[in-house]
Amino acid sequence: MTNEHPNDPLHGVTLAMMVEQLVDYLGWDELGRIIPVRCFTFDPSIKSSLTFLRKTPWARAKVEGLYLDVREEIRSNNPDSQDGR
Repeated sequence: MTNEHPNDPLHGVTLAMMVEQLVDYLGWDELGRIIPVRCFTFDPSIKSSLTFLRKTPWARAKVEGLYLDVREEIRSNNPDSQDGR
């Protein structure tokens, strides 16, 4: 089978992986400063963030954009990153 999405940088990267890697790299405080939504700023958790982001397309788009902006830095700080890219 051929790779169906060769130009999609998010192919194979789940929302959970993005949030976990952003939290590991930036921390909740910085993530909440960059994307000021309650799930990042008030009693944050991966579970509450995923619930909100799955229901809120504009917030998910911001998380995806931020992830794309910092993914090279995440990889350089953690060569064993889960997405393998």
